Amino acid sequence: MKIYKFNKKNGNKVEKYNSNLATYLKMIRTNEAANIGCMYIDPQGILGHHQAPIAQLFVVVQGEGWVTGEDQKQINIKAGEAAFLEKGEWHTSGSNSGMTAILIQSEFLKPQSFMKIK
Repeated sequence: MKIYKFNKKNGNKVEKYNSNLATYLKMIRTNEAANIGCMYIDPQGILGHHQAPIAQLFVVVQGEGWVTGEDQKQINIKAGEAAFLEKGEWHTSGSNSGMTAILIQSEFLKPQSFMKIK
């Protein structure tokens, strides 16, 4: 598992279109079909240990929690960070205080093309 940052300081100022005080950070580009969903993990919630059915980017947009890989060692993750999982990779996620994440799933994700590893 790799953890990426997608916070504002890693983005680029938008200067087109008469823009002001706007920042954009590209996260993923796909030419293939992609599923995009939202995962809400309530306080003390857990998404049990399972294999990723397809490559996925778990993008935390609110709150904080943890993710594990196959070794089940917890890695803290918070808003502004994203965990990338390869197809078939075992993982778990949970939160003591609550966490909201956007999940992007596709056969061909390459977040390293756009984001920095934590």
